[in-house]
Amino acid sequence: MSDLTIRPERPADADAVRRVNKVAFGQPDEADLVDRLRQSGARYLGLVAEAEGGVVGHVLFTPVSLDAGTADVRGLAPMAVLPEHQRSGVGSALVRAGLAACAEDGAEAVVVLGHPDYYPRFGFRPASAFGLACAYDVPDEAFMALELVEGALADAGGVAHYHPAFGG
Repeated sequence: MSDLTIRPERPADADAVRRVNKVAFGQPDEADLVDRLRQSGARYLGLVAEAEGGVVGHVLFTPVSLDAGTADVRGLAPMAVLPEHQRSGVGSALVRAGLAACAEDGAEAVVVLGHPDYYPRFGFRPASAFGLACAYDVPDEAFMALELVEGALADAGGVAHYHPAFGG
């Protein structure tokens, strides 16, 4: 997509971000999650993809705590692209830009609960390889981790805990 711009989310994007998440997922749960995170004052890193004069995609990264280890870990969730812009590179551009922004912000690793056929292209692999488990009951192959700093998860272990807003 040639006219794609990835930029930091701004407060004025709230309605467009809500729409992207609601339409992309076909229900409001992820949009509600983003709203709860904003309302809670949680620290997060959000990026939007703009094309054709509007917001067509969104990705969010929030701090994740681990039972063991001292790494600065972020959770990628949610990532949404309007259906008419899916499979055109928007999601990949958002993930790549988000990982770079996390690294620039001091993050050492990122975890994601997502499609095991999608996220490995960015270097994610099963989090269990690092001794990590998800706080939610999910298949092992769907919970993945990526070290942004080599060896960052060497002393990590146990359960990865997302912000309480993820609980509903």
